[in-house]
Amino acid sequence: MSRKERHVVSNPDGGWDSKREKAERASKHFETKKEAMDWSRQKSRSEGSELIPHKLNGRIQNPDSHGNDPNPPKDKN
Repeated sequence: MSRKERHVVSNPDGGWDSKREKAERASKHFETKKEAMDWSRQKSRSEGSELIPHKLNGRIQNPDSHGNDPNPPKDKN
């Protein structure tokens, strides 16, 4: 079973979009990245999906898992 993902990406016309994986259209558009992250985090928790924010240049920054993480971090203790 593949994991579900929700991405926060910059919109070429300005602002930020929240998109489900492989979606052509955004689920919702926001003026600021903070608004997009707040809404997307709530949606990601309710969907049990991975939240994947992107920087302006498109690179991934600090993904956050809200579902069954297929690669959880190993306990170092």
